[in-house]
Amino acid sequence: MERDGPRRAGPAHDDPGSMHVAKAERTAETRERILAAACEVIAEVGFEKIRMRMVAEHAGVSTALLHYHFENRERLFAEAMTHSFGQTGTELERDADTVPASVILARILHNMLPTDPELRQDWRLWQELWVRALRDETAQKLAVDLYDQLHTWLARAIRRGIDAGEFADCDVDEVCTLLLSLSDGFGIRLMLDDPKIDLAAAQAAVWRAVAGTLGVPDTFPEI
Repeated sequence: MERDGPRRAGPAHDDPGSMHVAKAERTAETRERILAAACEVIAEVGFEKIRMRMVAEHAGVSTALLHYHFENRERLFAEAMTHSFGQTGTELERDADTVPASVILARILHNMLPTDPELRQDWRLWQELWVRALRDETAQKLAVDLYDQLHTWLARAIRRGIDAGEFADCDVDEVCTLLLSLSDGFGIRLMLDDPKIDLAAAQAAVWRAVAGTLGVPDTFPEI
């Protein structure tokens, strides 16, 4: 019997390949939602008080599904820290080929301080990690690894400036270590709302500390 028209393709979920892709996308979206929720809850109540149920409720998933993705809260904490770190500053170097290296470096330094609500949340997570790293070897290794990544991020920006002739040749690792240390110190005081320091003063002090070494003006660049 002849059909009235051409046979239409079945829905995409009938195709095994499409089903696999859709499932992978749903899994990735669920993990993303859980990790975002974990970052918010840990920053709000602290790791010691967090319960898996709290994260599940905040993410809008079942506790069973949460445990499917993360076997325990230690694993969830580590993944949440890595997630938070990965979300920070991903767009800062979007126009690195068209703006001065000093602007890129200033953007990075700006994002290494608690300059907005999202970064203040990141800072609360960092502070939780510092406390755990004093007692837990896994947390200590994670903290050192994340600092290594920050060091590499800074070093790449500084070397780009040296290669472009914008920065003076210098000991890049030494400058990065100084910048990380200063950012941590000023960041803690900003998180404490210390009345003796504000964001502008912190950024200016961090920049002045390395401006002479880099051979650039000691005024924090417009970003």
